[in-house]
Amino acid sequence: MARKRRPFEVFSMSFLDCMSCGFGAVILFFMIINAQVKESTEEDPTELMAETKRLEVEILDGRKNLVLAKNTIETLDEEKQTAEGKIAEIIALIKELREELAEYDDETLAKIERIEKLQSDIKSLEEEVKRLLALKAEEENQGARIREFRGEGDRQYLTGLNLGGDRTLILVDRSASMLDDTIVNIIRRRNMSDADKLRAVKWRQVVASVDWLTSQFKPGSKFQIYMFNNEVQPVVKGSDGVWLEADDGTKLDEAIRVLRRTTPENGTNLRAAYEVAARLTPRPDNIILLVDGLPTMMESTTNRRMVTGRDRMSMHGRSIRELPSGIPVNILLFPMEGDYDAAIAYWTLAYGTGGSFMAVSRDWP
Repeated sequence: MARKRRPFEVFSMSFLDCMSCGFGAVILFFMIINAQVKESTEEDPTELMAETKRLEVEILDGRKNLVLAKNTIETLDEEKQTAEGKIAEIIALIKELREELAEYDDETLAKIERIEKLQSDIKSLEEEVKRLLALKAEEENQGARIREFRGEGDRQYLTGLNLGGDRTLILVDRSASMLDDTIVNIIRRRNMSDADKLRAVKWRQVVASVDWLTSQFKPGSKFQIYMFNNEVQPVVKGSDGVWLEADDGTKLDEAIRVLRRTTPENGTNLRAAYEVAARLTPRPDNIILLVDGLPTMMESTTNRRMVTGRDRMSMHGRSIRELPSGIPVNILLFPMEGDYDAAIAYWTLAYGTGGSFMAVSRDWP
């Protein structure tokens, strides 16, 4: 007997079970996702805000540093421009100093040439004087001389110096430079004993020159002798501002003895010496200056360690303003190494006052 077929149903129990399970799974999946989203949303944002603020602070610091860097770059650019300007000024100054030094060197060479020419002219004039003039016989002058001076052999002392006048003032430089003709030997002798200083050839020559000058004073005249370095003082003690009688040979001899016992030292203050000539009463009518160079100071003390040739010329110009006008100044220059301007300056002074100038040789008088 044939089996009775069951009717076919689209929605069977198994199919509904599968559909239910699938929908349940979907619902469960959405519930799980919703719970995780809610949990993530409900987390505390403090840490995230702190991190955000930290990043903002770092950004602000970075901007500040950037501004500071820009300002520093601008400052450095300004300093660079300033430095470049100063460098340009220094280069210009160096160029100017080089030009001035070159000009000074040319001027120095010109002065040396003038000095050599002047010395040549002086020598020529001396030869001409020797040719045209002659001294009177020693016997004729012997009776008129106040004191005697003995030179070497029968040497004739023809100088052209104006030794006349009723009141003769002799100014003797006794600064340290009178120890020698060269700078090195001056420094060396300056540190020696007083006995060695007194034996210096140059200083002995100066004293001998004063000795010769005093032997030429005419009878009845008056004299005064001052020595000067940084200060000035009379050679004969107690005679400051007083004229001495040339007829009194003891005063002349005393003056020479004092000079022989006096040691050269310190600097040269010519203004003090010229001030003596201005304050003597009555005024001298003849001044004889024994010197070896231009002055090195204007006061009795100075803090300057170095004096240039230009400074010494300036001091010379200011010092001669103290000289009384109308009095001839006769100059005996004992040349010193390196002082090239001295000969011209003193020759000009002697010429301007109507006096005479002589550059003393090593073997005079």
